Amino acid sequence: MRRTRALAGIGIATAALLALTGCNSGSPSNPGGGDAGDSGDKPLFEVAKDVKLDGSPTFDKIEKAGKVTIGVKEDQPGLGYLDATTGERTGFDVDIARWIAASLGYGEDKVEFKPIASANREQAIVNGDIDYYVGTYSINDKRKEQIDFAGPYFITGQGLLVAKDAPEADKLEDFNGKTVCSATGSTPIQNIKANFPEIKTQEYDLYSACVQDLIDGKVDAVTTDQAILIGYAAQYPDEVKVTGGLFTEERYGVGLTKGDDALRTHINDLFTENNDIWQGIFDKNLGDSGIKVEQPEVDAY
Repeated sequence: MRRTRALAGIGIATAALLALTGCNSGSPSNPGGGDAGDSGDKPLFEVAKDVKLDGSPTFDKIEKAGKVTIGVKEDQPGLGYLDATTGERTGFDVDIARWIAASLGYGEDKVEFKPIASANREQAIVNGDIDYYVGTYSINDKRKEQIDFAGPYFITGQGLLVAKDAPEADKLEDFNGKTVCSATGSTPIQNIKANFPEIKTQEYDLYSACVQDLIDGKVDAVTTDQAILIGYAAQYPDEVKVTGGLFTEERYGVGLTKGDDALRTHINDLFTENNDIWQGIFDKNLGDSGIKVEQPEVDAY
């Protein structure tokens, strides 16, 4: 029976935030092995054999190239992160991306990750620079004018990150006259510009630049999906904290070439039929955070 899952719980305790510091300890997929588990564990997924996906121009392109090119984030601890020292990529989104590649018959040795800024995601898909995108990519109608989405594979919501000694904030209006930072083109910054004109905004390509401004006292808060903010609160527990609840519902999807129904159906079937794999990927990367979530049901469109 298909299991329907939904986000449960909004408040995140401080202890839960700190627990995320251990989230990136797992190993990435073994080359060719599709292992999303820790070293020595049974692989959470295997690379599929003899995959055929008729009617998918993206899959035809992948077969011709002999590799999968995936757009990702690399500055979001616990979700999509690149360790500059070791070159290791970790995170929930990254492992979801690996799982999809493995289902298409491509292991780690045949995957190329490309970091794509939030503002450039649709264009990268339209241009064919990447085969699909997995990186805290909220599904919305405007984006669906240019691309398609598979999923959602995760549900979160807009939250706020503030200085450690800042007062708690219960609503966005608490920042009227103050400066809030987010990534250019992100759904949260668009929400503030459209609905909260008294809040000043600062934008960068990377959320990490916003967090650094917050630590330096140049902005009053950082806003994006709470799942992302929890990772930063764990990375800088003495400087910043998550405040308030969720102000929106954000449904993360896999960005695809518009009209590639075959690939979208393949990914949606993968999510629907493999709940235990999804849970294993979540537990590996975010399970210690204390966030209580369930896998969402995919959209039927």
